[in-house]
Amino acid sequence: MKKQLMALVGVGLLLATVSAYAQTIRVKAQVPFDFIANHETLPAGEYSIQSLGFDSTLLIRNADMKEHAIVNSNRCESGKPAEKTKLVFRKYGDRYFLAEVWVEGMESGHAFAKSPREAEVARDFTMQNVVIVASLH
Repeated sequence: MKKQLMALVGVGLLLATVSAYAQTIRVKAQVPFDFIANHETLPAGEYSIQSLGFDSTLLIRNADMKEHAIVNSNRCESGKPAEKTKLVFRKYGDRYFLAEVWVEGMESGHAFAKSPREAEVARDFTMQNVVIVASLH
């Protein structure tokens, strides 16, 4: 019985450590243009972004929950804490691709790889970064 209790405590501590390491996010932003996240085109509107389980998978959904995308991200580092919560988009012509999500006070963020669709569009246009200030919720 004592061995089982110690094993249970050990598993609990391990889970607590993993949970503390994972960067759980809940961000809200008003995006004034249609954009592409992963392979989904999402219309302009109010969006919430939250992590699912571990911090590499994010759920992006609009306020009425009719539009959504589940995207995998890569951890990226800035070397200093983000000054504000924000979404960064890569813009080519009139197309916007979600590139990064940053949370105020955190040194690491979420970056999204260029999709084949984005790489194709990038051949014809110069890239610009567009930043949307977001809030925590």
